[in-house]
Amino acid sequence: MRENNNCSIAMIGGGPAALLLLKNMLDHAFLPDKIYVFEKSNRFGTGMPYSKYGSGKEHVANVSANELPNFTIDFETYIRDHPTSDYPDFVSDGSVNPYQVIPRLLLGDYLEFQFDWYIHQLREKGVEMICKKNCPVKDIVRAKEPMLYHIISENDNVFLASTIILCTGHTWPKKNEGTVKNWYDSPYPPSKFVGPNNFSVAIRGTSLTAIDAVKTLARLNGHFEYVDKDHLKYQLNPESEKFRIDLFSTGGFLPALRFHSEGEAYSNDWIMSLPEIYEYKRQHGGFVDLDYVFEINFKKPLKKKDPAFYNQIKDLSIEAFVEKMLSIRKELDSFDLFEAEYKEAEKSIDRHKPISWKEALAAFSYAMNYPAKHFSAEDMLRLRKTLLPLISIIIASLPQGSYKELMALYDAGIIDLIQVDKESHVEPGTDGGGIYHYQSPDKKPIEKYYPMFVDAIGQQPMDLADLNFDGLKEDQLVSTAYLNFKDNQNAEELLKEDTDDPIFRSFQDQYSLRVHGLEINDYFQSLNNYGAIIDSLYIMAVPFIGGLNPDYSGLDFCDTAAERIVNSLLSKKSRIMNFTD
Repeated sequence: MRENNNCSIAMIGGGPAALLLLKNMLDHAFLPDKIYVFEKSNRFGTGMPYSKYGSGKEHVANVSANELPNFTIDFETYIRDHPTSDYPDFVSDGSVNPYQVIPRLLLGDYLEFQFDWYIHQLREKGVEMICKKNCPVKDIVRAKEPMLYHIISENDNVFLASTIILCTGHTWPKKNEGTVKNWYDSPYPPSKFVGPNNFSVAIRGTSLTAIDAVKTLARLNGHFEYVDKDHLKYQLNPESEKFRIDLFSTGGFLPALRFHSEGEAYSNDWIMSLPEIYEYKRQHGGFVDLDYVFEINFKKPLKKKDPAFYNQIKDLSIEAFVEKMLSIRKELDSFDLFEAEYKEAEKSIDRHKPISWKEALAAFSYAMNYPAKHFSAEDMLRLRKTLLPLISIIIASLPQGSYKELMALYDAGIIDLIQVDKESHVEPGTDGGGIYHYQSPDKKPIEKYYPMFVDAIGQQPMDLADLNFDGLKEDQLVSTAYLNFKDNQNAEELLKEDTDDPIFRSFQDQYSLRVHGLEINDYFQSLNNYGAIIDSLYIMAVPFIGGLNPDYSGLDFCDTAAERIVNSLLSKKSRIMNFTD
């Protein structure tokens, strides 16, 4: 029989993060008395990315069935039991290729099914499930009763819970959208775009978000067709003869493509456990060193997977390694490189052989989330400047179908990529759209007007001021995230250089770097301004944890974060029960 632990959990947001919390609660037999789920849309499990708010039929996920978290009912079983004819290129005779990327809306249907299934299973085990759709939360306020919160919905209904988990998902703030014609601060929802667009369009970014915008706009102004089995061609509609797309990128690279992966890209033996993190900090001045993490989470796995490549880079610093890998990319035109990487990825898939260094780097990106909040400010700045630009390209895992569409647009003279410097910027045009300000390769200033502008650099991390729940801020239950400098002199040197990095000096003469997001501990619990743990408030909303979790997106990350939170809740429950005994 389930113990009565007088525990009520309120999940603010009912997307994939909430789904994976329910999954881990069931997997780890954590059964609170009551679970609230507050979802602002009309569907559970899908969130923004896997619903009409973030996808059309043209959009695919960058994961395949074999890469999904281990749900009780796997994706292939779901498709067999829920046949669909809506995706003939993916579902054939009621079966799927587990290595093929999944259409995002279909993945959303699966996640919604999983959500309903977990609700049912938890109810069967005696948990009271109160799940509310179309119910935005307006505020969260600490109640007068000890360890309780008032959750205030948009229609002013009030609910009481002992634990809050923020899992509000992606957020796309509007800057000029809605007031400037044909200016879009994100490509979402894709339904807001209408054609024809008989003019040039500027898209800021080359991430998967930018590819989403390209795929939608291309279909509004033309169509793709196969000339033969492998050759895709793009044809403009007559009313869109002037339609063009310019992608703007500071790096000048298109995202890397998917390649064959052999399941688990890394071993848990190579990841720093929390005891190892704490012991390392004890012996190394209170910080985990980025170089050490790079050694054990990248080089060590690579030595086992690809000794020959490891021998080429074993003595390289992080900076030298990144320079080596980017210098190879810089030798080719962006689209020539894109084509070369496609051929490399195709060989990897055909031969069932991974591209070892890319697989190891993706594994490192995921694994470094564990120790990242224990880095020094110096190492976090190094990470941002050196590794993250390379990682962001490699872990994109652009599906091959998307590659073919971009190359078809390129071959048709519809799309181009323009590399710009970090000082480039866009301002609204008088008649709508945007004016792009940037420098030519020979440093001449350029101002180019585009009748349509789409900002598509992806989800950006958000800060304390962006949090909509004033009650949490007024009660000082949340705080801005900081990392301390290992050496104050380094901070002082940066300040002399008039850096844009937000560096602060505390009353104890300790210099700190403000990073994006909210302060959290290893279990995603909020910390207040004094560093005290708010053990009944968990932050799992991806835009608010990006500063301390550099690779903070994806279902795998949500699964890991959810497991950490559930383990924390189990530990808390055990302490309460021991205290009452």
